[in-house]
Amino acid sequence: MRFGPVPLDAARGATLAHSHPVAGGRLRKGHRLEDADIARLRAAGLDTVIVARADPGDLDENDAAARIARALVPDPAGQNLRLGRAATGRVNIHATLPGIVVLDTGAVTALNALDPNVTTATLAPFQRVAAGQMVATVKVISYFVGEATVAQGAHLVEAALRVAPVTLRNAALIVTDMGQGPGKGESAMALRLERLGMALEATRVVAHDAAAIAAALGEASADLLLLLTASATSDAGDVGPTGLIRAGGHLTRFGMPVDPGNLLFLGALGKRPVIGLPGCARSPALNGADWVLERVACGHIPDAAEFAAMGVGGLLKEPPSRPHPRAKARD
Repeated sequence: MRFGPVPLDAARGATLAHSHPVAGGRLRKGHRLEDADIARLRAAGLDTVIVARADPGDLDENDAAARIARALVPDPAGQNLRLGRAATGRVNIHATLPGIVVLDTGAVTALNALDPNVTTATLAPFQRVAAGQMVATVKVISYFVGEATVAQGAHLVEAALRVAPVTLRNAALIVTDMGQGPGKGESAMALRLERLGMALEATRVVAHDAAAIAAALGEASADLLLLLTASATSDAGDVGPTGLIRAGGHLTRFGMPVDPGNLLFLGALGKRPVIGLPGCARSPALNGADWVLERVACGHIPDAAEFAAMGVGGLLKEPPSRPHPRAKARD
């Protein structure tokens, strides 16, 4: 691409780089100049204009953006995504249903390292999305870009983005009671499930002991089992994990490097996942349980490496009402 000022006599067919007021309105940047446009610019007192002109082998910004977007999402229906129309060098990509973003981060990073004029911005991996929410945007910054660059970029991001849909239909919530009553956890969890398109099938309050928990887990019929204990789970041998094992299930994880949310546990009873919720799940505010719940609901069970990676960016909140136990008061 060639960019810079040219005499009006040489501007025909070039792309206007900046908007200009003319008689009867404005000529917008990105407009392809014709003879009538040049006459209007001349009448406005201009004799030169800044334009962009394609070199042989260049693609227009919209054609380039559309090609990258089609490579990123070659099967929109299968990837649960919708491609917008290319305009001003941009194509927006939206989710077509609730779920989580599944992304090849290396591919997107490689594209963005290829040429500063060819860019793709996405939501974070595993972020929950609603139907219609924007998931990514492809933007070609320059008015023209080499076809070879676009072809290479398209190859790098082939099918690198999708939305994993929610695969579980409903959940049962088991709440333990030590005399204080069930509290407000039910409404917060119902809201979380509703955002995923899931139903809270049942809520059951039981005694805070392993036998009662085991019985309640064994009797629940929902796709997902949630356990919110009256006192936070403080060890893999505490009543929540023990109740899961007594019910015939198994524990796969206790604790996570996300604050708030450290005291979560994850396991399964047969093929059904079981999430032991931290106390912060009683609030609708974002916490580590959201990250696990959303992935599990979409059929993605985090492994040990994924849990470990959650710590980077896992400091979600330090409210003013909560003292900083890790720092001295004067800090």
